[in-house]
Amino acid sequence: MNRKRPSRSRSHSETDLHELVEHLAKSLVDLPEEVRVEEQSSAGTSVLELHIASSDIGKIIGKHGKTARALRTVLNAAAEKQSIRCALEIAEEGPSRHEPSTN
Repeated sequence: MNRKRPSRSRSHSETDLHELVEHLAKSLVDLPEEVRVEEQSSAGTSVLELHIASSDIGKIIGKHGKTARALRTVLNAAAEKQSIRCALEIAEEGPSRHEPSTN
């Protein structure tokens, strides 16, 4: 059974995935203003790098990685619907701007 998928430009689809990851991450963290998503393409796969404040890393990873796994599952489902291969990498930024610096 060969279904036709709606024709969409690759950049529009990647933007949708970028916005999806950004929205989900901002909904989970305490410092949504520090959430940043960067897109890279590598060997036919779109790689989304999710950058968050170090104080929010536990909220994105979750217990035993369950939240991170759920984010990747949702992302992969959305990407497959658009016939795109996608991966999510989570990067911890340095100390939050809201944390006092120690001297």
